[in-house]
Parts: sequence; structure tokens; C-alpha cells
Amino acid sequence: MIWICRFLIGLVVIDNLLAAVLFLFFPDGFAQSFDLESAAGRIAIQSIGILFLMWCVPYIYALINPIRFRVSHIEACIMQTIGLVGEYFLLLFLPDSLVFTPASLQRFILFDAGGLILLLIALWLSYRISPWKPAKPINS
Repeated sequence: MIWICRFLIGLVVIDNLLAAVLFLFFPDGFAQSFDLESAAGRIAIQSIGILFLMWCVPYIYALINPIRFRVSHIEACIMQTIGLVGEYFLLLFLPDSLVFTPASLQRFILFDAGGLILLLIALWLSYRISPWKPAKPINS
């Protein structure tokens, strides 16, 4: 069952790494969908790619061992939830003047919702394999 956890987490890691690579090396392909068609816009899109790489750190630990690095797995779930909720609120309060941005935000919402579902299923499975065991206190 741990391999199922790793597979589900791996799907999210691959999606995040693919997004990172695309945003970093092919930012012009996203410029119009974010209303960022300028040199500064290109840098902003590449910055999002760097953020995707940063966000992968706890996901990769969870991928290595979802039981041993359960805290990283929980952190990944929290990060995914923050992204989903944040993007939803951005979409709710988006000015009508932005033409292409709503579709981009909707794609991010689907991306993060799908990732969150996979991560939560993997977390549930990891608890079925090995229930949470709090750390033992350090004797002083």
C-alpha cells in the first residue's frame, strides 16, 4: 500500500515539476493567459516556476517515505489547500477588466483541487498502514 501512496504523491510532484519547467523555460506561452505580455510579465511567470520548485520540497520528502516523513506529507496537504482556497478567493474578487485571467485561475483551481485529492487519499492510506505515533519526549 505504501507504493500506492508514493504513486499518488508522485503524480502531484510530477505535475508541479512539469509546471515549474514550463513556467521557467517557456514563460511566453503563459503571458497572454495571465495578462502579462511584457518583459516584467515574463519574469513574473518565471518566478512562479521557481515557486513551484520551492513548493516541491515537502512533497518530495513525502514521496520518499510517506510514513517516515508524514509531517512533510501533512505540510504538502496544507500547502495545497492554501493554494486552492487562495486561488478561489482571487477568482471571486477578480476585476471584470481582466479578460484571460479567470480561465487561468480556474485551471490552477482544478490543478490544486486534483492534487489535494490525491495527497489526501495518500495521507489516509498512510494512516491505514501506520497510525500516527507522536514523538517521544526528550529526557533532559
